[in-house]
Amino acid sequence: MADEKKTASYHHGDLAAALCAAAREILEKDGLSALSLRSVARKAGVSHAAPYRHFASREALLAEIAIQGIEQLRTEIANAGSIEGLPTERIVNIGSAYADFAGRHAGLMKLMFGSEILNRSDFPGLEEATNLIPEEMGKAIGDQVLGLAVWGTVHGIAILCIENVLDLGQQKAGMNVLRSRAEILLRSLFSQPLE
Repeated sequence: MADEKKTASYHHGDLAAALCAAAREILEKDGLSALSLRSVARKAGVSHAAPYRHFASREALLAEIAIQGIEQLRTEIANAGSIEGLPTERIVNIGSAYADFAGRHAGLMKLMFGSEILNRSDFPGLEEATNLIPEEMGKAIGDQVLGLAVWGTVHGIAILCIENVLDLGQQKAGMNVLRSRAEILLRSLFSQPLE
């Protein structure tokens, strides 16, 4: 009977996925400083040693969460870019989707593109995923250079707002305004037809 209880508590199903989900919840609710392997284990309901079965370090766990976040962002970019219409409309749609993602996942954005993961080159999957963002934007817009320019523009706007350096209304109304503010800014930047 004791062996059955021990076995039941040991088996968690997909432990790596449970750890990543717990880490994202901590990240979004309490911030990056609250995220440790011990806090993730506690949140996932496993022993403090369990995360080491899948992640060699906190940085390895953070890299995996960042990769998952980037993949989610790329999917949202691809969906936003699948509309028909002039390149300007696709730019606005993609940029607005990017800003919307940033507003909904501010903590994740800081992790994905911040300096918390010092040795990004130690995680080739993270570098590869990051490099695919402007490629995805370029593909959706139909111009790789323009994709990079749109990424730089909307990312800068989003990060400035997340860090409250630039107030586009988010300090009063909340981060959900980022989508509409990005749309207005992108329309003014790309008001001339690109065709």
